[in-house]
Amino acid sequence: MAVYERRLATDPGEYASLLLRATGTELLCVDEGFPPLDVGTSWRELGALAGCDARPVMRIEQTAEGAGADVLEEVARAVSSARAGGYVALKTIAAYRGGLDLDALPEPTRTDRLEGTPLRAVLTAALEANEQTLDPLPVQVHTGFGDSDLLLPTANPALLKPLIERFPRTTFVLLHCYPFVREAGWLAHVYGNVFFDLSLTIPHVSRPATALAEALELAPVSKLLYASDAARTPELYLLAATWWRDALAEVLSALLGDSRAPPAASMILRENALAVYRL
Repeated sequence: MAVYERRLATDPGEYASLLLRATGTELLCVDEGFPPLDVGTSWRELGALAGCDARPVMRIEQTAEGAGADVLEEVARAVSSARAGGYVALKTIAAYRGGLDLDALPEPTRTDRLEGTPLRAVLTAALEANEQTLDPLPVQVHTGFGDSDLLLPTANPALLKPLIERFPRTTFVLLHCYPFVREAGWLAHVYGNVFFDLSLTIPHVSRPATALAEALELAPVSKLLYASDAARTPELYLLAATWWRDALAEVLSALLGDSRAPPAASMILRENALAVYRL
């Protein structure tokens, strides 16, 4: 109640900026597909509130839904020029639109969004165009839990195995992952072009240290990235940053010892993302 009262009594921009800046964030990579601009802030505005640089992430589905008649060609062109346009990654929410097994995508059931078999064609065009560029962008993939229109078993990152093997020049970043944290860790362990984070999992799952320990059972610390997936609610940015640091201190000290834990934490919190996103 005290937090809610403080929020209501403070200018919204000032309140958000206070919490964002308290995270110590150096740079934000922002999915421009959510939330819509009429209820949220742009990636530039978010960076200004946080007092740091910000870079956009292109959501493939949103790009396709805004295209004209030649959807596949327009998506391919947009993806091919994305890095030159300042984007640091592509992103797909196929998990919400039929699942991560592209070969098993059903016929679409809704007409107000791209999903099912048409989405397979769009994603294939986007990934092929990206793979053919001189320096392919990383591709973020929503995996694991989310809102109620997602069928959880079809959001298992292990279903991405054929796609990961088909596009070996592309770096895939598996987002969220819960409850499939171990599956994501396995993919990151066996494929050089796979990385993952525990955004959304931390801070929403009540045992962040347990999730982090599961992530590192197989995957090396060089494959895990810090992220929050915070949106709409500024408190989540600070809560995620706090819980990530606390969990890293606990888990890495137990795994690596007190002397080796800080460099490993720095990799997860900063260096891995700088390398993956060419920042």
